[in-house]
Amino acid sequence: MTADRAEGLARSARALAAGEVSSRELTERALARIEAARTTLNAFKRVRPDAALAEADAADRELAKGGPFDGRPLLGVPLAVKDDMDVAGEPTAFGCRGAFPPQAEDCEAVRRLGAAGAVVVGKTNTCELGQWPFTEGPGFGDTRNPWHTAHTPGGSSGGSAAAVAAGLVPAALGSDGAGSVRIPAAWTHLVGIKPQRGRISTWPWAEAFHGITVNGPLARTVADAALLLDAASGNHRGDPHRPPAVRAADAATRDPGRLRIALSLRMPFTGTPKRLHPAVRRRVLALADRLAALGHDVAEADPAYGRIGLAFVPRATAGIAEWARRVPDAALLDRRTREAARTGRLLGGAPLRLARRSEAALHRRVGAVFSAYDVVLTPTTATPPPRVGALADLSGWRTDLAMIAACPYAWPWNVLGWPGVNVPAGLVPGGLPVGAQLLGPAHSEPLLISLAAQLEADQRWHERWPG
Repeated sequence: MTADRAEGLARSARALAAGEVSSRELTERALARIEAARTTLNAFKRVRPDAALAEADAADRELAKGGPFDGRPLLGVPLAVKDDMDVAGEPTAFGCRGAFPPQAEDCEAVRRLGAAGAVVVGKTNTCELGQWPFTEGPGFGDTRNPWHTAHTPGGSSGGSAAAVAAGLVPAALGSDGAGSVRIPAAWTHLVGIKPQRGRISTWPWAEAFHGITVNGPLARTVADAALLLDAASGNHRGDPHRPPAVRAADAATRDPGRLRIALSLRMPFTGTPKRLHPAVRRRVLALADRLAALGHDVAEADPAYGRIGLAFVPRATAGIAEWARRVPDAALLDRRTREAARTGRLLGGAPLRLARRSEAALHRRVGAVFSAYDVVLTPTTATPPPRVGALADLSGWRTDLAMIAACPYAWPWNVLGWPGVNVPAGLVPGGLPVGAQLLGPAHSEPLLISLAAQLEADQRWHERWPG
């Protein structure tokens, strides 16, 4: 196994089980890569070398006893999690400045990764409270895209995406509240899965950002993303959403059959200016052509989004207001965060209740597209990744306009709580990656993963690396 970049998640797990490499070796290599990329990519907020090596040594002792390793599919494999997830002994700053205390215990998703045998080498950078599709801020600096370091890897799971795309770790968990897994996956040439709400627990938050935010995997291959999804999935006893179990890894090995796919380039209504970049359009249309060549029925059709944004804004801003109350010093927050928190306090009563009540009607209206189609294909973003700093000094309103113009496609599925998978759509001029979304109705991860795996076998995107 190479030392200059991480092998895949599944391949690493197989090599460990076969005794071809030790967990300490893999973990030491990952830590060395993270340190070497610290000044160029700045993907990690916290690195935990001592704890990770102790976990690796414990995994090696277990591996030495020999298999089977039932229930421990990631035994000894190093990976990373986003810094909105609690890891025992580490602070959870969520992109903010301030003296955050170390957490007493792992969040449920990290606990499940530990139960699966994973070694958590560190916590990856995220923008302040996960609000923006870039990963920059005075609390940690600028995280950069391995494909072109003058550009952002996206956000808010930009640190996780940069770490995986550069091969620092084989996979990572992020979170997705308005595309925050899918957007950085698109802009760094990765597979990113936004699962069904409740698939991966967000506990200790019963509903992160009032149900719009879920945790999800980023990886170079569909099989690796599915493996991580399975390992992290499951519920805490306090979780209100408990979708029926799926076997994502099995789905990645199945033929999806002949599907009806709706190609939708129309953007949901926001009342703000936006335009699909011609280069992104060409890449998504080329992907649609490949799906048709693989035997699927592809036709243009748009979901009936209506004014779905009215159900998004109260939940997002009320969530920011709640998080802002938890930071040690609110005066250190970005002025845009303070503005969003004020909005959230205003919308956190009746508008929030109305937004939640509207979800059933939105399921019926938007979901009507699935009476005629199995999957919806859209761009993941409207533009290639912006340059680092392009949104840094804008006002709150201008940041919102720029964010919506770049990323108008992902957030409706957060309101619905349904699954979506970003797949790489190739590179645009300048060598920057873009992506496309495969979107489905409730509990459709197996279908989307099977289709993504078929497309990966055709496109071989995982064979292409930055640089």
